[in-house]
Amino acid sequence: MKPMKFFLAGVAASVLALSSAQAANLILGSGTEPSAIDPQFSRTGNNQNIAMQVFDRLVQTDPAINVEPALAVSWTNTDPLTWQIKLRDGVKFHDGNPLTSEDVIFSLTRAKDIPNSPAPFSGNVGAIESMKAIDKLTVEFKTKKPTPDFIEQVGFVYIVEKKVAEGASIEDFNSGKAAIGTGAYKFKSWTPGDNLQLTRNDAFWGKKQDFDNVTIKFISNDASRVAALRSGAVDLIDAVPPGDVKTLQGISGLKVFSIASARMIYLALDSARDKSPFITDKEGKPLDKNPLKDAKVRQALSELVNRQLIIDRILDGSAEAAGQLVPNGVAGNDPSITVPAMNVENAKKLLADAGYKDGFGITIHTSNDRFPGDSEVAQALGQMFARGGLKVNGVVAQPYNVYTKGAGAGEFSAFIFSLGNSTPTSATGLRNLLMTVNKDAGTGSFNRTKYSNPAFDDAMRAATAEFDVKKRVELLQKATKMVFADVPVIPLYWQKVHWAGKANLSYVANMTEDTSATLAGIAK
Repeated sequence: MKPMKFFLAGVAASVLALSSAQAANLILGSGTEPSAIDPQFSRTGNNQNIAMQVFDRLVQTDPAINVEPALAVSWTNTDPLTWQIKLRDGVKFHDGNPLTSEDVIFSLTRAKDIPNSPAPFSGNVGAIESMKAIDKLTVEFKTKKPTPDFIEQVGFVYIVEKKVAEGASIEDFNSGKAAIGTGAYKFKSWTPGDNLQLTRNDAFWGKKQDFDNVTIKFISNDASRVAALRSGAVDLIDAVPPGDVKTLQGISGLKVFSIASARMIYLALDSARDKSPFITDKEGKPLDKNPLKDAKVRQALSELVNRQLIIDRILDGSAEAAGQLVPNGVAGNDPSITVPAMNVENAKKLLADAGYKDGFGITIHTSNDRFPGDSEVAQALGQMFARGGLKVNGVVAQPYNVYTKGAGAGEFSAFIFSLGNSTPTSATGLRNLLMTVNKDAGTGSFNRTKYSNPAFDDAMRAATAEFDVKKRVELLQKATKMVFADVPVIPLYWQKVHWAGKANLSYVANMTEDTSATLAGIAK
């Protein structure tokens, strides 16, 4: 088979050959593949893992999600509506052209209107009223309203070169023609369904990378990815299945790198539409009235879920049960919010109170390669819902790059998704996931169910306009408590994530779950 041929060839070219006279090459086995190389096309992790190696942002985060300078070296709030961002001097794009203020202005303008984006950056730039270049390395921003976390919004948009990206199509990026960034690695080639190749950018402004060449091999099957590492066909893998962690830890010559992440796995519920495509009566006929619009029904579904059982049986303990967006330790977490306990009898009572004593029919959709156990979790949810009296018409699992398009297009009624919080507070996640969809305001960018709660929107506007850090966190907690009481989504758990690699490698495990050659190195 072609993949095995690649693996066997990869053994000879692996990172084990690391003498000073030889190039250091890295073969990385990734569980997901990007849907595009354009770094602004989608904020989903599969795309961002590639983008972060070729392109840069104004700021970056450390492993604990603290903001650090990147292309921006400083940011100053001169008045409630004005910010100045100073750019790093001497940064060059891969074609040798210098980074300027105009590239930043172009990138932040472009990010708002990327066609067919399944997870756009529009929420990151929604606060911008105007931008102007003060000089080649200084940009002045005017915001529509006071925006204390402004740098956490615009700072995470990838910067492209205006000269190259202006008018470029998605095909131009995918072919490499427009894939010109300032990142640590240069784009070489992408063979969809197989691999992506990068070469080191020796003119990179940051830390010099250990690897001359990087091949990212797309291996969506968990068992195949682990087998590739064990055979020596790849040097490093991501998304290690929890059940394989102890085995890999016990193998001489391999190491596992783990961390508790800030990614919430949740079940999204189609609560906005009067009719939902996969909601039926017990006989399988479409319902004229969508039960998911009723908060009692949503609460009932939440109380049918045994989160700890999922964590113990499917994830081998590699997760923490969730009842809100971000875990303890991330600002905005409200410790007074408890994880909903499984209560089948109360769930049945709630369903009866809502007019569904005999239940209704539902289909659960999920990815099958986005995170460990995603399809198994969906099967478990189906069994739990059936125990509560619902008729589970089916559990449909699809490859993530197909599935995410359907989720974004509103094709499902109940579907598993995730949100990785990549900023120091919960504000950006709450804004993107649960606020009312408003492109001009930059809210609801990931709100795939079109949930809308005006009281929550008002609470979020108050929180995100507060410059006092302590007060802002308190307001975020208040908004969090309000919205999760309404159960717009069912939080399931925050996952613990694992990478594994050869013992002569190092890897920076991180809460944002980034898989990147920039985080790998040769162990000292």
